[in-house]
Amino acid sequence: MAKPASRSAKRGGSSIFTGVLIGLTVGAVLAVAVAIWVTGSIPFRNGGEPKQPTAAPAAPAAPEPAPSFDFYKVLPGGAPEELPSAEPAAAPPIYYLQAGAFQNPADADNLKAQLALLGIEAVIQTSEVADKGVFHRVRVGPFDAPEDAERTRTLLAENAISATLVKQLPTQQETP
Repeated sequence: MAKPASRSAKRGGSSIFTGVLIGLTVGAVLAVAVAIWVTGSIPFRNGGEPKQPTAAPAAPAAPEPAPSFDFYKVLPGGAPEELPSAEPAAAPPIYYLQAGAFQNPADADNLKAQLALLGIEAVIQTSEVADKGVFHRVRVGPFDAPEDAERTRTLLAENAISATLVKQLPTQQETP
């Protein structure tokens, strides 16, 4: 019984080798077919002889001079007048709702959690105020327009949370 098992092992090994050879052959044929299809030319047309390089066209003896663009002569009225420098537009203010300012960070976290239960995202800003110590501000926003802030403020008022509208200019530093 040992002999039939060894015979089947030899047959299995040769069938794998045969399958690999067939796969490589089919792959090579497909690669050549795709190359012919993509390039549109048959690489074996010259009978194995390498192609002779074609001569490049001769370069012109002298380069052509670059065209001269005289815009100020072409424009009606000659050279343009100096335009006044435009001052940069002031950035629009940003609005926040301040729901509270606490010295105890746990109180600020509690208010932030209450706002989260209402579906309102808030942030806690920590800042030091001169002669008063560290404050933790609970703010909602930013809002682009005060009308947007008022809608949220109404929702807060309905849930017994008072909020103050804070307007922040881009260059202005605010206080609590």
